[in-house]
Amino acid sequence: MRTGIVVTVTTADRDRLEAIVADRNSPQKHVWRTRIVLATADGLGTMAIMQNTAMSRTAVWRWQERFCEEGVDGLLRHKTRPSRVKPFGPEVAGRIVALTLAEPPGETTHWTGRAMAKAAGVSLRPARLALARASAAPHPNLQALQRPAVYGEGARHRGLYVDPPAHAVVLSIDEKSQIQALDRTQPGLPMKKGRAGTMTHDYKRHGTTTLFAALDVLEGKVIGRCMQRHRHQEFIRFLNAIEKAVPAKKAVHVILDNYAAHKHPKVIAWLSRHPRVTFHFTPTCASWLNAVEGFFAALTKRRLRRGAFVGAVDLQAAINRYLADHNTDPKPFRWKPTPTTSSQPQAEGTRRWIQSTSTAQKDWS
Repeated sequence: MRTGIVVTVTTADRDRLEAIVADRNSPQKHVWRTRIVLATADGLGTMAIMQNTAMSRTAVWRWQERFCEEGVDGLLRHKTRPSRVKPFGPEVAGRIVALTLAEPPGETTHWTGRAMAKAAGVSLRPARLALARASAAPHPNLQALQRPAVYGEGARHRGLYVDPPAHAVVLSIDEKSQIQALDRTQPGLPMKKGRAGTMTHDYKRHGTTTLFAALDVLEGKVIGRCMQRHRHQEFIRFLNAIEKAVPAKKAVHVILDNYAAHKHPKVIAWLSRHPRVTFHFTPTCASWLNAVEGFFAALTKRRLRRGAFVGAVDLQAAINRYLADHNTDPKPFRWKPTPTTSSQPQAEGTRRWIQSTSTAQKDWS
């Protein structure tokens, strides 16, 4: 033991030290510090303590001195040391934050953390800390979506989803265009224990197809047709298919987006010949109000993304099989978003709005 250091361990201190060693949740740094003191109290020399604890001579001496000065509590407390690098002053942080209001260097469009650190003459970490403390983030580009306004404009669609009118069918219609028939260059390996299923990164293209789909909101069934192109002619053909599929005595309310083919003059003429069909267009930049988008996401995830198709005909057959399988066990659509109270139409008001829209459905033309 170091000359001039006398370690005296009382009964209470020994019980406390042994409890620290016996506790499985004790940090290891506390355990080996405690072992040094217990070995010293048992009369072991410095070399024996170094062998038992795998610590250096200076570490043994340091914690013997700490115990003599502060007792058991000194072993459990870690004294922080000042950093060798002086921290930057507030003027450096202010200069970094001020750069967020300046133009970025060169021909770049926005600041990055490294570019800002280079311009301020500091490393990346202090630049990030300064920006975080000032709650400044110059690199993201926030594209705000005014959801309250969109909910207000789309209240009619929510009314159709929540309370469909009696003796009517509510259909959500959209197109999933440019579906590629991709064939992998090699067959994927199946999943087995310890390995996930594999799929090659390269593929061969064998044409495309467009899926026109109409989701029955009340029942969850989907009417779908695969066509080669995405024009108003194909859209009218799909409307004719819907006209045949829906019973003649029921009105048809169609929710769809503002795609140009949906407002083509020939489509308007088709509507005039079929007065039981009413179009309800979603607000601009709010195609997410279309319930059929969820079906497209499920189709992509469950059937298309990992599929291999040798041609467009094979792709269309796979889509048709998926539609038939989906319609065997459909799930009705449930509206989940909850807009503000001011944008929630009552059921009676929704019915009055549907009636007024049915008589004035051609005003938008």
